[in-house]
Amino acid sequence: MHAVLLAAGVGRRLIDITGGGPKCLLPFGGASLLERHLRALAACGIHRLTVVVGCEAMQIEQALAALVPDCAPQMTVDTIQNPDFRLGSAISVWTARDVFTAGDDVLLMDADVLYDRRMLARLLDSARENVFLMDRNVDPDDAEPVKLCARNDRLVGFDKQLPADLEYDVIGESVGFFRLTSYMGQALTSACQRLSQADADTPYEHALRDVLLADPDAFGYEDITGLPWIEIDYPEDVERAVDAVLPELQAVA
Repeated sequence: MHAVLLAAGVGRRLIDITGGGPKCLLPFGGASLLERHLRALAACGIHRLTVVVGCEAMQIEQALAALVPDCAPQMTVDTIQNPDFRLGSAISVWTARDVFTAGDDVLLMDADVLYDRRMLARLLDSARENVFLMDRNVDPDDAEPVKLCARNDRLVGFDKQLPADLEYDVIGESVGFFRLTSYMGQALTSACQRLSQADADTPYEHALRDVLLADPDAFGYEDITGLPWIEIDYPEDVERAVDAVLPELQAVA
């Protein structure tokens, strides 16, 4: 299993808090998101990590050099530079295509998430080979979350804006972590290339949606409802992370 951490973005909506630095270096409870990722991945037995960097890449590389010997001494950690980091995240996935096409299963992760380590265990221990994570605590009318829908336990939708005629019996928010076989990883990078050539601002989720809907029987999901986590996009997310999520993480550490 090879983990890919997407950490190239600018994080414009948090610039007053980050000062323009990477979101993954935001500290929570004395540890940055990046440090928490390293410790969680190491605890789950992941030995290879590639971090896709872009905005303030040197800051992340310096942080990794300082953190890895203590947090993940058995882990091989590399970085890949996305020179087009101001564009859509599909380009970041395409930048890491050599990892996705190397023949190993891949754990694809957004770097701006504060989360319970058990979420990674759910991915790695799942009986399915290609796995999404779903949190059923979501408002279907909220336009911000990426939603994941299933009907009769079969995934049928994955997007922020769902088709009006989509039929489903389960809906939740997709956590930005995915487990993919090498075959599906290659399909994802091909879709990212195709979509980003048509629109450079395409998020990788659109490519993953196309891969999912092309072969839905190859995918499954794990329900992580009730486990504490939050994606850090807005200043209010930082406040909620400190006030509501971090105490829950500490309680189950």
